[in-house]
Amino acid sequence: MAGKAVFKDTDMQVIIGWVLRIGVIVSISVVFFGGFIYLYRHGESVPNYTKFTGVPDFVQLNGIIPGILNFRGRSIIQAGIILLIATPIVRIVFSAISFILEKDYLYIGISLLVLLIIILSSISGHAAG
Repeated sequence: MAGKAVFKDTDMQVIIGWVLRIGVIVSISVVFFGGFIYLYRHGESVPNYTKFTGVPDFVQLNGIIPGILNFRGRSIIQAGIILLIATPIVRIVFSAISFILEKDYLYIGISLLVLLIIILSSISGHAAG
């Protein structure tokens, strides 16, 4: 196998470690930035908890994106939380790629099954179990 690069399992573990670190650092930075904007704009206001007005726009995806574009702090915080939730999901994807490269079919199946359960739970709104 002269001239052919061999991909090692340790290389993928290093990549997965960096994916997790970067994901957490980016999500924390986004939440901190959103919190700063929120406190700058609303730090002096007093919340009224006596009346429930329903699910706020910044919780739904169609409200998060316009909120981010308008620099609304709560929408930016919500985006950071979504990034934090997405980080381990990206790790599962990278693990599946690693197992594909290693041709470890059992762990490919397990990784894809875990990914499928997470996706179906997210879409349906129900926890698996």
